[in-house]
Amino acid sequence: MDKVLVTGGCGFIGSHIVDQLLEEGYETIVVDNLVSGKLENIDKSDVSFYLCNINSAEFQTVVETESPRYIIHQAAQVSVPSSLSDIFHDENINIRGSLNVMEAAKNNNVEKIVFASSAAVYGEPQYLPIDEEHPIAPLAPYGVSKYAVEKYLEMAHQLYGIDYTILRYSNVYGPRQDAKGEGGVISIFKDKMEEGQNVVVYGNGEQTRDFIHVYDVAKTNVKAMKSETTERIFNLSTNDTISLNELIPAMEKAFDEKVSTTYKDAREGDITHSCLNNEKLQKYLNANKQYLIEVGLDTFHKEKTKKTKQ
Repeated sequence: MDKVLVTGGCGFIGSHIVDQLLEEGYETIVVDNLVSGKLENIDKSDVSFYLCNINSAEFQTVVETESPRYIIHQAAQVSVPSSLSDIFHDENINIRGSLNVMEAAKNNNVEKIVFASSAAVYGEPQYLPIDEEHPIAPLAPYGVSKYAVEKYLEMAHQLYGIDYTILRYSNVYGPRQDAKGEGGVISIFKDKMEEGQNVVVYGNGEQTRDFIHVYDVAKTNVKAMKSETTERIFNLSTNDTISLNELIPAMEKAFDEKVSTTYKDAREGDITHSCLNNEKLQKYLNANKQYLIEVGLDTFHKEKTKKTKQ
């Protein structure tokens, strides 16, 4: 079976992609520096694990040694606030690190790179739902860095013949998400609820988001890897929205917890409504959502119960 290397494979999303690859019988290699990823997220006996940074010369050696057919590139600095406070750190990991991945792919005959991009490349929506033709206007260095990598991948394809697929993620949630690291609003609310603390909503709570479960994200990454379509950029989303005022009672039901909600002034720069059109994803990758929000939230509850019993 083909070899697949997953950068950031011990992280929230990366580890689920590893699970999916193993389930489908792929020989899987994981590279992670464990700054935010956790070794416990993967079964080390089932994968070849390398503790290293994608920016390092060692990474080049790993790719040369393992000679994977595919690279699924998840390793990144994922915090928008961090990108604003330290633009050079964001650039070093997201742009330079990705260039190092492309260089390794070029030098070792890697057939294809699947890249985790973001809805952040679009900025403030000019219309909803946002399709792949929407203007690119990121509001923070994080979105700029993701789009820069997209353009470098386009160039690497033209110059070196490396195939690629770009997946622009909406709001991903699910088991193993860390509210303090890669956390989105669902994981942050989850932690507050379990700790008996108030949930803080910035604004009136009517802002909406397009949440997609990490299991669906993992499956779609593998589909994209295997696909022979010449289409290269896809929104990875559900094309559905839920407001924060609707999300909170749904979470209360899933976790069987009651929570007090505190409303504060909206934060400058926060987007009010976000929804990605996934029609292209369905057409070319046949990737349909499997997890409705109610079912997806329940996976968090099962994760908590499992940890309690261990």
